[in-house]
Amino acid sequence: MADVLVLAAHPHIESSRVNRALRQAASALGAPHVEVRDLYALYPDYVIDIEAEQAALARARLVVWQHPIHWYSMPSLMKLWVDDVLAFGWAYGPGGTAMKGRDLWLVASTGGPEDSYHPDSYNRYFFDAFLPPYEQTATLCGMRFLPPLVLHGAHRVSDADLARHTEGYASRLLSYPHWPELVELDLPQACVVPVEARPEED
Repeated sequence: MADVLVLAAHPHIESSRVNRALRQAASALGAPHVEVRDLYALYPDYVIDIEAEQAALARARLVVWQHPIHWYSMPSLMKLWVDDVLAFGWAYGPGGTAMKGRDLWLVASTGGPEDSYHPDSYNRYFFDAFLPPYEQTATLCGMRFLPPLVLHGAHRVSDADLARHTEGYASRLLSYPHWPELVELDLPQACVVPVEARPEED
């Protein structure tokens, strides 16, 4: 069983310094502790094997979404993965308990520097303002949303800073679930979705 499932989603990973380095660091850790799935490599046609993805999720205690921030959200294939894989009746809603008790960790990069995520700068909001959709997705599925790991200013990060960030990422993957802060993080309260919220189609 792979305790950690890393879902890497970058549409042009070959030209990405940051996400390519992070994916390589995770891959180098090797099975059985860590499984890495590169969604754009697996599904260039955007036809997702839902059963395979759900089987991978079933093996994991920690699910990592590793991707660049695109338009204040996730890349398109990652969003499609969420739509297709985290299905009603499987991941949430009546009978949807497959992900209950797992952890979700966002590992993201932004093109803009950290100070651009400020009311006085061009992104207008602190970065945390863009996280509620991630947190609520986790909560709806009965998962804990862990404090994200974010690298700002990815286009200009120095080699030394990238190396430190990558090493820290790999260390965290290896040491899971022995993270001190997990002791203080409770599981979310259940979000009960009634059956009638999703009526069957005619």
